[in-house]
Amino acid sequence: VVISKEEITNYVPLSNRNTKGIVTTQYDGNMLGSLGMLKVDFLGLRTLSVIETACEFLRAAGKKDFDIYSIPMDDKKTFDLLCEGKTTGVFQLESDGMKKLVNGLKPTVFSDIAALVALYRPGPINSGMLETFVERKHGRKKITYDHPLLEPILKDTYGTMVYQEQVMEIAKSLAKFTPSEADDFRKAMGKKKPDVMEKMRSKFVDQAKSKSDIPNKLSTRIFDQMAQFAEYGFNKSHSVAYALVAYQTAWLKANYPVEFMCALLTSEIGHNAMGAEDKENKQVTYIEEAQNMDIEILGPDLNHSGRIFAIEQKNSRPALRFALTAVKNVGEGVAQTLAEERQRNGPFRSFEEFTMRADTK
Repeated sequence: VVISKEEITNYVPLSNRNTKGIVTTQYDGNMLGSLGMLKVDFLGLRTLSVIETACEFLRAAGKKDFDIYSIPMDDKKTFDLLCEGKTTGVFQLESDGMKKLVNGLKPTVFSDIAALVALYRPGPINSGMLETFVERKHGRKKITYDHPLLEPILKDTYGTMVYQEQVMEIAKSLAKFTPSEADDFRKAMGKKKPDVMEKMRSKFVDQAKSKSDIPNKLSTRIFDQMAQFAEYGFNKSHSVAYALVAYQTAWLKANYPVEFMCALLTSEIGHNAMGAEDKENKQVTYIEEAQNMDIEILGPDLNHSGRIFAIEQKNSRPALRFALTAVKNVGEGVAQTLAEERQRNGPFRSFEEFTMRADTK
């Protein structure tokens, strides 16, 4: 989304010649930025719907004032679940590689989860940063700082550079860059502009010497580390936002497993990849996960199933009832009509009665 002070056509030409009929600017993102336009990417996550659906189940069960943003951020059950690598269905942490990493790191604080999200990418993995992070976390490798000023900046990430914001803080703390200069430095690193980087290097080294009395050799070494890190530096605000969603899903799974799995299965309706070899059929994965968690899945039933997955009591224990719309070729309209008919005139007593009472369409 591009935002401008006045009519957008006062600044940039527009086009609507794309297949979806959406109006776009004729300039690309980099050009828009240099013209002073504000370009914002809005990301829609299906996981947010999973969390909201689980919250609705909890409210319906009597927790009327339940608010996901009021949950404790140091919940033992949640961190135990993460440490055991039981992260199927947990946002960003459910791939096999991530499960192995979570299990190896054994996160104990929220900042560990944010770092995991930032580090689990090809750059940090290939450079050995991930391994260093895990070893330092568990005290198997000593945490060292090239300069005392680095400690408060890198302490949360065990002396490892993980975020772009840390690079900015280092530039401000050691070389007394202004916030604006530090941001320019981050941009130059992110866009890998060698000419700008060289200018920044001499400025960083000179100012670190004159303003913080740091020897040139040491400041050059620190700058080289930051330049190397720039190859795969990650944005902390992005990481923390993702980590919060990851923590919320892990908290729901650890504390309210039935409601969470019910919401998770509901979210997969219409998205399961039947017959698509290149995609994982998550409906099946999540049903297996629920069964592994000792949650019974009750089959689809014309007298009990609704449009979405539901929670039912069976032998004084909660179980999950399969949704009608999750049955192949059963659409929402059909499920809705059957549920309404059942509500009006009671359950169907036989197949023949069902065929008589069901809408012929």
